[in-house]
Amino acid sequence: MAKQIKNIYKNLCTYENLYEAYLQARKGKRYRDEVLQFSFNVEEFLIEISEELKSNTYKVGGYREFFVYEPKQRLIMALPFKDRVIQWGVYQLLNPIFDKTYIYDSYGCRVGKGTLRAVQRLHYWLKQVGKKDKPFYYLKLDVSKYYYRVDHEVLIDILRRKIKDEEMLQLLKAIITYDGTLFGLKLNGDIKNPDDKIAGKGIPIGNLTSQMFANLYLNELDQYCKRTLSIHYYVRYMDDIIILSDDKAKLHEYKNLIQTYLEENLKLNLNNKTALRPITLGIEFVGYRLWPTHIKIRKSTTMKMKKRLKYVKKQYERDLIPLDKVNATVQSYMGILKHCNTYSLQRAVFDNYILRKE
Repeated sequence: MAKQIKNIYKNLCTYENLYEAYLQARKGKRYRDEVLQFSFNVEEFLIEISEELKSNTYKVGGYREFFVYEPKQRLIMALPFKDRVIQWGVYQLLNPIFDKTYIYDSYGCRVGKGTLRAVQRLHYWLKQVGKKDKPFYYLKLDVSKYYYRVDHEVLIDILRRKIKDEEMLQLLKAIITYDGTLFGLKLNGDIKNPDDKIAGKGIPIGNLTSQMFANLYLNELDQYCKRTLSIHYYVRYMDDIIILSDDKAKLHEYKNLIQTYLEENLKLNLNNKTALRPITLGIEFVGYRLWPTHIKIRKSTTMKMKKRLKYVKKQYERDLIPLDKVNATVQSYMGILKHCNTYSLQRAVFDNYILRKE
């Protein structure tokens, strides 16, 4: 068992930690009204937060809810800026420690990882196995409504095994079990239907700590797959998992064992996107389609890029965003596309976005 985290809550309460958290929380949001108000009296607010944490009187603020529809419909829950500062304070202390315990091939919400690294790793493996004399297959697994189905008791138990600091545990528990809003959803529920929401489950999409909790939770599955089942070709990006093998029967066995593990230990379920096919048909993964010989980007991802570039162009032409932000967006998309075998696609995406100003 890994060494437990001790005596960390006192570090959370320090002015230095909270000030760094404030700097992180305000990035990209400096001119929003609530951030400006906080920044105007930053020392006073941070001292107040520190005192609340030290006296264990801090209460999680209320959530503002809204929907986003890319890449699919999601309910986003946003906390007041003060709460986001506290979550950054927690995150910058705990996440680096948790991250060291994760497997190499977990790529979601981790520094130095991300979708592109996940795709490169899977493609590297596909090129390797594609040279072998026998056919290979892939098992694609997707957890049903992952963020909405994380079980609070299971998550708190995982945290308790890793942290031996009661004050930190109580704060994390308060964030997880906040009773002002229901985060959970019935297995076949609709996020827009209030009757489908349930207590005791779910972590809010939009919380920084939710990213940390989500990785920590499925790290349990990663360890089971790597240590107990000894799966070599295994890659995960959040709740999307790909496993490769030349043994089709073995992949069926993995699927059943993983499904049982998820249901019994993590109280999660696989959804109907689960698939088992030859790698020659191509694997859809995090916005790409991969074969041993090449990579293509999904049409829906291309359309999303075009829409975003059109929006950025208009914002720049109206002097609403600076050129460096436009350049960052363009460079990001160029970085994605250069790994695909599609020169014509790059032309199609970028040719219509020459910047102009009146």
